[in-house]
Amino acid sequence: MAGVPATLLGLQKKSLREQALSALRTAITSGELEPGKHLVETELSDMLQISRGTLREALRQLEQEGLLSSGPRGRLSVRHLDAKEIRDIFAVRAALESLAARTLAELPDRKQVIESLHQAIDVMEAAHDASLEEQIESDMEFHRSLCRLTGNETLLHSWNSLEGSIRMSIMFAGRDKGVKNMSVNRHRDIVGAIETGDASLVRKTIHEHMDEAASNLVA
Repeated sequence: MAGVPATLLGLQKKSLREQALSALRTAITSGELEPGKHLVETELSDMLQISRGTLREALRQLEQEGLLSSGPRGRLSVRHLDAKEIRDIFAVRAALESLAARTLAELPDRKQVIESLHQAIDVMEAAHDASLEEQIESDMEFHRSLCRLTGNETLLHSWNSLEGSIRMSIMFAGRDKGVKNMSVNRHRDIVGAIETGDASLVRKTIHEHMDEAASNLVA
């Protein structure tokens, strides 16, 4: 089918809803389905070779994740982020990741946590010359790990709910600005602050990290 994004061409018969959700999410966050594009159920169900009922379940989930927005008569389109929305996303990230980093900094024994975060940075460093998608994923995994290592499932769930919007904000800004935010040294500063055990320093470092990232994306 000419002109159809590769991620939307057919699915296996197992877990169709999950596969549809994954394929659509990838198409949106990679820019294959561009911001503002209206989604036509008949076209998408044909591309994915699934029922419209299964498709609607996936679309509802994507709307909850903030990747789709509902217009007149409930018509769905790919969400378009503006500068204010990006700043809002990163303000919420700052609150969540500041809580995560402070929690880790207050652990009496932080050695294993610090090692895990350094390993995540090593992956970022190894992805420096890789594809943009691999660089983004290594950056996301560092921040995801920051939340996961706390053992606070509610915190991790809250962070995961922002993941689609975070990826879209990078797409909004373009490759050069997105890659600039993935500087390894900026992330080493976070780990260094956690290692000190100084909660005030940790909070300051995280908020500066997020403020700088948001400003860079919307510049």
